[in-house]
Amino acid sequence: MTPGNNGASTPEDDDPFGYLYADGQANGAQPPSGGGYGYPGSVNRVRPVGERQYGGQQAAAPTAQYQQQPYGQTVPQQQPYGAQPNASYQAPETFPGGPPAGQQPPSYNNGGGGRGRGPNTKGLLIGAIAVVAAVVIGISVAMMNGSDDKKTDDQAGSTPSASQSASSSPSPSSSASSGLETQTIDAKALKLEGGATLASDVDGADADGGIYVSGLNAVGASVTWQVSGIPSDGTYTVFAHYSSTSDDQQMTLSINGKKFGSPFSLKNYAKAADGDFAKGWTTSYAWPTLTKGTNSISLSCENADNCNVLLDQLWVKQGQVKK
Repeated sequence: MTPGNNGASTPEDDDPFGYLYADGQANGAQPPSGGGYGYPGSVNRVRPVGERQYGGQQAAAPTAQYQQQPYGQTVPQQQPYGAQPNASYQAPETFPGGPPAGQQPPSYNNGGGGRGRGPNTKGLLIGAIAVVAAVVIGISVAMMNGSDDKKTDDQAGSTPSASQSASSSPSPSSSASSGLETQTIDAKALKLEGGATLASDVDGADADGGIYVSGLNAVGASVTWQVSGIPSDGTYTVFAHYSSTSDDQQMTLSINGKKFGSPFSLKNYAKAADGDFAKGWTTSYAWPTLTKGTNSISLSCENADNCNVLLDQLWVKQGQVKK
C-alpha cells in the first residue's frame, strides 16, 4: 500500500464473510488462515485479548499470577503499579468493600432447609403455650374461690335457727369424739325427776352398760345435767341420743331454768316400727346459748309434749355444729 492508496476497500467496507459470496470471491476475498480474513489489503483488526495501545505504544496486558493458598482460597499477588488486571473472573472478596478472604457470608436457616430466615415459630409456640397456661390457672383459681364461697353460703343457708332441733346420724359415740371439745354424760349420771327411772332391758343404748332413762312419757318427768367447764359465753350444740318408735316426739329444753325456744325434736328418724325401741336409736340436737362456767341443761315432759322415748346420753359441743 502506498501513500494515498487506501487499498481495495476502506475498513468500513470490509466484509469478513465476503468469501462466502460470488462478488466477494470475484474481488479476491479469502477465508481466514492464521491471521486476518476478508479482501486483500483489508485492515486487520484482530488483536489478542487484553492488548491495547496507549499513545502509540503497545503494552501487553500482564496476566495476574497466583500463589498457592489453602484449599478453597486463591489470592492474587501484588501487581505492578499501572498494570491492567486480567479480564478473567476475580472472586468478590478481591474487590474493594467485599468480604475478607476466607470469610464465609452469614447464612440463615429457617429450619426448613431453604434460604432466608423465616419467623421464629418455636418462640411463638412457647409464648402461646405460656398465655394459655396463665389463662387456665386463672380460671381454675377463680372456680376454686367460687366453690369455696358457694360452699360457705350453702352451709350458712342450711343452718337451722338457734331454737330449732334437727336430726343427725345415729352414731353419738363418733359424734362425741370428733371436732370441737365435747363433754358427754351417760344416763346413770343424770338427775332424774317426775317418775323417770333407769333401765337396760332394750338393746342399742350407747351409754355405759347399756343403761338408759325410761318413764319420761309423763308430764313432769325430766332429766337434768349440770355441765361445767364451758369456756366462754356463746352458742353451743346440745345433742341427745334416744330411741323413738311411734309418732314424732318432743320434749321441752331448758337452759339454766329458762325454757329455750321451740321444743327439742325427738322424731322417729330411724323409721322404727311402733314399739321396736331396739331399732329406734337415733340422734337429735339444738343450739342454745350457754354462759361461761357451769350451766344447767334439762329435758322435761311438759303439757302438749309427746315424750314416749328412751334416753341414754347427752353431750355438748362449742359452736353450731351438726355432729
